[in-house]
Amino acid sequence: MKILSLDATGLAAGCAVVDDNKTVAEFTVNYKKTHSQTLMPMIENMCDLIELDLSEIDYIACTCGPGSFTGLRIGAATAKGLAHGLGKKIIPVPTLDALAYNIAGCSVPVVPIMDARRNQVYTAVYDTSAGIKRLSEYMACDISCLLEEVASIGKGAIFLGDGVPVFRDIISSFSDGFKFAPVSCNMQRAASVGALALEMSNTAVDCDSFDIIYLRKSQAEREREERLKDTL
Repeated sequence: MKILSLDATGLAAGCAVVDDNKTVAEFTVNYKKTHSQTLMPMIENMCDLIELDLSEIDYIACTCGPGSFTGLRIGAATAKGLAHGLGKKIIPVPTLDALAYNIAGCSVPVVPIMDARRNQVYTAVYDTSAGIKRLSEYMACDISCLLEEVASIGKGAIFLGDGVPVFRDIISSFSDGFKFAPVSCNMQRAASVGALALEMSNTAVDCDSFDIIYLRKSQAEREREERLKDTL
């Protein structure tokens, strides 16, 4: 099974081709450009290098959130456009699941955190000792509330994701048992999205049925609601 996987939900954007248990190619960019500028050129360059005609893939896998509202929509639009043009289905992969997959096989809880601004993170808690088992709901919550919940498990934890640079000091000071993933697997990886999608092919949907996990309203929607309150 050959899968083209995409991720544009966080600071880094990436694409990969995963063929059964092998990563054939992976491109990642974590730079200042917007994902709309980088995602399609990465896909095209990657396919050129591995001499892949996209008609040969079986599925497109795309992270479905939570994450950056703009990034989510760029990734979804790219996946839907490709799926429609190629006549392929999309495998939706939750971003936090794919992040946890980066460090599968851990003996302590794995906690991916994505910076959601306003001292909040998008997160969930995982047991990755034997596969990817989610121990909590997907959450948008205050970092202190998350740390208290993770500490109550009593096993320590490994944190990863683009929220780590933002909250590293807070996490480190909260508990000596809280550690961090290596830099090489701290950010979203399209290869992890593809590898996890191989296990989720039964969840594939038509491009029109691909849904996004938002968890909370966008900043524009929140600001609009605040303006409406002020006029009442």
